[in-house]
Amino acid sequence: MTYETEIENWRAERLAALKAEDGWLNLTDRVDIAPGRMTVGSADENDVVLSVGPARLGVLELDTDGSSRFDAGEGALTLTPVPDAPPRLKVGDLLIEVTQVEGQYALRVRDAVSPNRSSFPGIESYPLDPAWRIEADWIELEAPKSLGIGMVTGVETSVQLTHVARFTHDGAQIELLPTHWKSGKPMFVIRDRTAGRETYGASRFLIGEMAGDKVVLDFNKAFNPPCAYTEFAVCPLPPRQNIMAFEILAGEKKPIEG
Repeated sequence: MTYETEIENWRAERLAALKAEDGWLNLTDRVDIAPGRMTVGSADENDVVLSVGPARLGVLELDTDGSSRFDAGEGALTLTPVPDAPPRLKVGDLLIEVTQVEGQYALRVRDAVSPNRSSFPGIESYPLDPAWRIEADWIELEAPKSLGIGMVTGVETSVQLTHVARFTHDGAQIELLPTHWKSGKPMFVIRDRTAGRETYGASRFLIGEMAGDKVVLDFNKAFNPPCAYTEFAVCPLPPRQNIMAFEILAGEKKPIEG
C-alpha cells in the first residue's frame, strides 16, 4: 500500500466514524446528573429533560460508583461499557451514555436518525505532505508526572505523563506531551499557528504510532476534536508545551460552515 492510499483510507475511515450512529454529528443533549433515580424524557415534568425523543423515555438509575441502568418500560437494562467510550444503551432511536469528568456525571444523548449525519458537508484537509510524517524520539520520564489539563468547559482535570515525544523542526528541539491514550496509543492535544484561521481554534488531536523506540507523529492525520462539531462534547485543551509557534500545514482544517 502506498502512503497516499494509506492517508486516503484513513480519511475515509475518519469520515465514516464521524457520521456513524455513535459519531459526533448527532449529539442532541448533555445534562449534568447526580447519583440516584431520575425520570428522563422530553416533557418538562421529567427530572432530566431532553430536546428529543418521547415525553417519557424511561427511568435512569445511577450508582455512586458510576454504574447505571435504564428502564424504558420493559425492565432495567445495564448501560454497557465500550472501549474508549462511556457506558451506553440504545433506547429506540436514541443512544444514551453516562459520562464523567472530574466527578461530575452527565447524561449524553445521540439521535440515530439525526439529519446532521446525512447533510454533513465533509472534512476539508490540507494536501498530503509526507514531510509532516515525523519519527520522534519516545522518551520515558524518570518518574510519572501529574499535569493539570484545562477543558473547553472551564473545568480542569489531571493526567499522568509517562513519556515525551522529541523531534527537531527548523533546527529547534520540540517536545510534545501525550496527555491521553486511545486504544493503547498515545494521543497528543496540539495547537499551532494555523489555529483559528485555517484549523480549529481550540486544538487538534494526533494519535501517535509506536515504532520501536520511536513514535510516528503523522500530522497529515491531525484531526478536529469532537467539540469542533458539537457543543455537547467536553474536550481537553493543549498543555502549554503542545502549543507550537509555527504552522503545521497538514491534517484536517476547521469544519466547513453549513
